[in-house]
Amino acid sequence: MKEYKIINPYNGAVVKSYTKDTYDDIKAKLKKALAVETSWANLEIEDRCELLNNVAELLLERKEEYAALMTKEMGKPFSQGISEIEKCAWACDFYALNAEDLLADEIIDTDADESFISHDPLGCILAVMPWNYPFWQVIRFAAPTLTAGNTALLKHAQNVTGCSLAIEQLFLDAGYPEGCFQSLKAGHEEIEKLIADDGIKAATLTGSEKAGKSIAGTAGKNLKKSVLELGGNNACIVWEDANLEEHMDTMVTARMQNTGQSCIAAKRFIVCEDIYDAFLEKFTAKVKSLQSGDPMKEETFIGVMAREDLAEELQKQVNDSVKKGAKVVLGNMRNGAYFSPTILTDVTVDMPVFKEETFGPVAAIIKIKNREEAIAMTANSRFGLGSMLFTEDIDAAMNIISNIPDGAFFINDMVKSDPRLPFGGTKASGYGRELSREGILEFVNKKTVYIKK
Repeated sequence: MKEYKIINPYNGAVVKSYTKDTYDDIKAKLKKALAVETSWANLEIEDRCELLNNVAELLLERKEEYAALMTKEMGKPFSQGISEIEKCAWACDFYALNAEDLLADEIIDTDADESFISHDPLGCILAVMPWNYPFWQVIRFAAPTLTAGNTALLKHAQNVTGCSLAIEQLFLDAGYPEGCFQSLKAGHEEIEKLIADDGIKAATLTGSEKAGKSIAGTAGKNLKKSVLELGGNNACIVWEDANLEEHMDTMVTARMQNTGQSCIAAKRFIVCEDIYDAFLEKFTAKVKSLQSGDPMKEETFIGVMAREDLAEELQKQVNDSVKKGAKVVLGNMRNGAYFSPTILTDVTVDMPVFKEETFGPVAAIIKIKNREEAIAMTANSRFGLGSMLFTEDIDAAMNIISNIPDGAFFINDMVKSDPRLPFGGTKASGYGRELSREGILEFVNKKTVYIKK
């Protein structure tokens, strides 16, 4: 029996200690999921939607409790935690309202008397989720997946075990049957073994490229479907006609929200030279104004990173880039798990802050000559999660959509997830889609039904 402690990254206090599940514990939870599988799948969709409405109501009732838990476990600023829980409730509302239509039989006209596509649940789905958005990452998987009639096992990041268990209790309190959604306190070895079990029908992971390759490899070897949402190195393109007064707050938030710990954060700022000086001046001034401090305080925008080792890794990426010629305009100071908001200029394509994912409050600024060079620089990445472009020339922006090889392209706004829109990436950012119609259909059997009377 292995015990581990959750450490508050802001003050170093022990939040709580937990005991890891043995593989026998995990198998027992899988057995419970399989026991409820048929009855849950046969429940009317409208009844499953009613339970999802209950989840949304409880989320809003408990938002301060859940936000505080996130702050203690991974350092998220409390006010941003409140917003995260409200977004979770929004996703639940969306699927509760639309699931019946999204899952409806799709009638196909053939020479049969009747033919259609039926959307049947697959069974028990394994989810491996990260710490940076401890509730949102889980709810955006669970809301559509459970409502489609599947059951779920969650392997959450170890440092947010309290959040993981709170989500399990949330579904129970909302009226979901025991075994429908369960949390596992497991390590990677147990998870790889679990994926091979016939009881698991598919797996999804949000996390690092390394973890994604491991899960995808195990799932593929066992002929299980997988959906991966991995890292990102999103570009924020600023054309020479961008309205800096109107959009600067959005650009800064795109990099610095959640203390920069977001896969879809703007990490590379690719700025046309005609507007570069004005951009850098305004961007720097805005970043300097961000309040750092105790993440429980309402006014705090920049908290601590989730663990000290993550701050150390970020510092190494910055320092290695500086050695290659990057200039520090602001920041690059670390104190434990705190890493100050940092701006780097003179960034080139061979530097870690350009070619790697920087998971923290670091903005890499790249000056380019013109729009054509901006597009080429944007595509120069192993990742393909999303890009954003700021310009007044909407027609020109529309004409380059196919030149941006990412899963999302936002014009005059930051890349963000929305229950109404599909979310996912290309290249090293993974495959498959979450949210919207595409998300709820990822883990269903699209069954052809053909009837001759």
